[in-house]
Amino acid sequence: MDVIGFIGLGNMGGPMAANLVKAGYKVLGFDLVEQLRSAAAQTGVEIVSDLVSAVSAADIVITMLPHGRAVVAVWSEALPKARPGALFIDSSTIDVASARNVHSLAAAAGFAALDAPVSGGTGGAAAGTLTFMCGGEDIAFARAQPILAHMGKKIVLCGGAGSGQAAKICNNMILGATMIATAEGFVLAEKLGLSHQALFDVASTSSGQSWSLTTYCPVPGPVPTSPANRDYVPGFATALMLKDMKLSQDAAASSGADTPLSALAAAMFAEFDQSGAGGVDFSGIIRMIRMGE
Repeated sequence: MDVIGFIGLGNMGGPMAANLVKAGYKVLGFDLVEQLRSAAAQTGVEIVSDLVSAVSAADIVITMLPHGRAVVAVWSEALPKARPGALFIDSSTIDVASARNVHSLAAAAGFAALDAPVSGGTGGAAAGTLTFMCGGEDIAFARAQPILAHMGKKIVLCGGAGSGQAAKICNNMILGATMIATAEGFVLAEKLGLSHQALFDVASTSSGQSWSLTTYCPVPGPVPTSPANRDYVPGFATALMLKDMKLSQDAAASSGADTPLSALAAAMFAEFDQSGAGGVDFSGIIRMIRMGE
């Protein structure tokens, strides 16, 4: 069975690595943060002292890092030390240019690579029900698929290098704008004297239906598992949504796409983040919308 090197053991990477351990893989984990290393060790991840130790003995290397600069830096250091024939998979959410850059670095060093960002939040990471959006060559995807299947329930090859990141950015741009529209709908319903449950019962089975409504409803009650029922303790923090919205607007600018609604949504999440709500679930933006009424 393949040995897996897992770099980045945070809120997403930690439970993803734990699911690989549960599936029977030897997982060599590394993170710069001691607390994250300790938490991962409790799940059976074999913690190593440095990046090279995680990579040099691994058949599969997976990175889950905060931004493109970190991914480029880690891959630049890891590729010269990697075992011949190793497959590199990046599941971070980063800009398309950085994703394509690390594909080129891997190819130049003789390694197959896949960009495979995820959707599903921390709950999906823990439950092993993530969606993986993949970009790369067919042969890399075929090799990665059985590994990714232990961490997710849907795995899609979106195209060549960087296509997984492109799909992730577009998906989360839709999500961010849709959540704001959903929150506005509930705030308007409150003003009109309509109960949360009544609006949910109608919209969830009508043309207003969306994931933001039926899975992540921004008001407590209708969807018991949504963060609104836990005072907006994050499954997906505002700071992370803002990061993704910024990536979408950077991509829109570089590609010449016109995204005015999403640009406004990005500005609203920036305002919410700047108010001190970066650690609040992104659905909590309904609080800011109420204040603006």
